[in-house]
Amino acid sequence: MIEILDIPVRGQGLHPITDRLAPLLARAGADEGLCTLFIRHTSASLLIQENYDDSARVDLENWLNRLVPENDPLYSHTLEGPDDMPAHIKAALTATQLSIPYRDRALLLGTWQGVYLWEHRHHAGARQVVAHLP
Repeated sequence: MIEILDIPVRGQGLHPITDRLAPLLARAGADEGLCTLFIRHTSASLLIQENYDDSARVDLENWLNRLVPENDPLYSHTLEGPDDMPAHIKAALTATQLSIPYRDRALLLGTWQGVYLWEHRHHAGARQVVAHLP
């Protein structure tokens, strides 16, 4: 089964999508398998991260923004704004796909793990994540 999820984003940051995966697992053809997620964009990524304390995600976002700043004079790709090239670099440094095992139609994530879409641009809108489950 392949489904495309439209994920609304409010702008830059980590947006939780774990809850969006539960209905897919309920409809999956198998009780166990591997859920593969792929983001169809070059300026956003996917991440498994702390789902309990928001400060962990804030710190991660702040750290990556310091590592890959906007308005760096090295950038020549500036047509789409000062956040575009840093977003491409951030996506290259992080993951555009994840594979998560599931059993009894539930993701086998750890107690404090959640799945996130990591938006690297400032704009609000929607991103697409392709989910594949056997």
